[in-house]
Amino acid sequence: MKRSLSAISTVNASFAEDVAAYAAAGFDAIGIWEMKLPEDDRANRELLRTHRLAVANCVPTVPSILPLAIPGMEGPADPAERIESLCNSIRRLAGYAPESILCLTGPQGPRSAEEAHEIVIEGLRRVAAVAAAENVPLGLEPVHPSQSQSTSFVNSIADALTLLDEAGLPGVGIMADTYNLADEDPATLATVVERVTGLHVASWPLEPDRTDRELPDENSGRTRGLIDVMRSHPCCWNGSLDVEIFSTPDGFWALPPEEAARKAYASVSAL
Repeated sequence: MKRSLSAISTVNASFAEDVAAYAAAGFDAIGIWEMKLPEDDRANRELLRTHRLAVANCVPTVPSILPLAIPGMEGPADPAERIESLCNSIRRLAGYAPESILCLTGPQGPRSAEEAHEIVIEGLRRVAAVAAAENVPLGLEPVHPSQSQSTSFVNSIADALTLLDEAGLPGVGIMADTYNLADEDPATLATVVERVTGLHVASWPLEPDRTDRELPDENSGRTRGLIDVMRSHPCCWNGSLDVEIFSTPDGFWALPPEEAARKAYASVSAL
């Protein structure tokens, strides 16, 4: 497995600072957050080539079909505008030859369950058609049930498979995240390894009142179990272990990018 660091982990650094720090730390790839990308894609790709960094998983600027209830990430209220943004992002990000591009449903919000599902299914069909045309893997990400009101009404692997089946989208995969799937039986992940498009890696903090994420070697039991499933499966999944840390201003996000990258590299290497 290759090693990658998702750019949200160094949220205050620029894209150029991310690339330099991740490459210096020894990472094979970077997980791109489109909101951090400068406009000049040709220059961005050249910077990646210079530092010999591949691209793991990409997060579009507007990553969900329904509006997120996350401060600073709400985005447009109109689902049609969000779907159009997602389609445009896929066309752009495909040029970086990523391992995958992810999307989220968003939370149900004030809509009925039926209306939310109808909007999301139609949106997924449109987004998936663009991904297929661009020949780039698309993964729907289940999020932890504790985030159902803010991030997505898809809260398990089973939820994701059911929704994709309803939409008739066997070509759309699962974006797995060890933090979001911490309550899943690893055996469940084993049943869908061949459909996994990407793997984000982080652990839950030991303190129950914390909402940030930790590097996997700090609390790695559940994380290691999920990764072991990916590593040992007969299909030989060979994507990147893409470390993704959501933190606080005085936590991991406070570290200089070089230090954060070194710590993340040591952590994922320990797995």
